[in-house]
Formats: sequence, C-alpha cells, structure tokens
Amino acid sequence: MERFVVAAVLAVVAVVAAQVVQRRRPEPPTQSGVRAGWAPPGQLDRADFDGPGRPWLVAVFTSATCASCKETTAKAAVLASGEVTVQEVSWQDRKDLHDRYDVEVVPCTVMADAEGVVHRAFVGAPSATDLWAALAEARSPGSSPEPELGRDG
Repeated sequence: MERFVVAAVLAVVAVVAAQVVQRRRPEPPTQSGVRAGWAPPGQLDRADFDGPGRPWLVAVFTSATCASCKETTAKAAVLASGEVTVQEVSWQDRKDLHDRYDVEVVPCTVMADAEGVVHRAFVGAPSATDLWAALAEARSPGSSPEPELGRDG
C-alpha cells in the first residue's frame, strides 16, 4: 500500500511539473502589425528550430502533399553551411510551428538572424537564384543587385 501511495504522489508531481513547464513556454514573438495567414512571420523564436546557435536560419514551411514545397526545400538545402541552418518544417511533422507562427500557405520560406528577426521571406516557390540573392543581401547588405528580393514575402 505504501508503494502505491508513493507512486501516486510521484505521478501527481510529474503532472504538475509538466503543466508548469508548459505554462512557462513563451508565446511566439510579437509580430508587427496585423498579419493575414498568407503573410510570413516577422519574428521567430530560434529555440523552436534546429541550429539556434548559428547566425542564420532558413526555415521552409511545407506540406507533404505540396510538389512546389519539395522543389523549394531542395533549392534551400544548398544554402546550408556552418553559418546557415536550413530546416524544412513540414505541416505533417510540425503542425505546432505552423500554428505558432500562423503559417497557412506553403511553401513559405523565411530567413532569420540569430535573434530570430526575419530579414527575408518568400510565400510561394522562389527561384534558386532569388533564394541565394536574398540570403546574401540579408547577411551582407549591398551584396545583391536586387536588394528588395524577399522583402514583401
């Protein structure tokens, strides 16, 4: 009987601890202005993604049923380096992140710095050249002949 009581107390403590941890998770960063679900997020919490210590993140929000998502993910993958994390965020695998950042249209590609500030974003399937140029411009302003690429999502 004593073991049952100890087990029950431990179970209650575990449930309470899980609820406390869940409540402490911060809300997603504040987005500037009112966003429609088709607009890319302006701020990310880098802890939600792979490589939070790297200076740059290219997150490609996708769906397994989307052919242009596969193409966009393949184009973005070549941007990966020691300075840049590229991560596919599939709706089927990470619906929580799609909901957290209000991403309703895929593919949606965002390029964020170490603090999670989104510098460039594309809604729809960008060309490989546009992805490369947008990341280059975000990392080193003035380096692209088209500095506005990816600014309007």
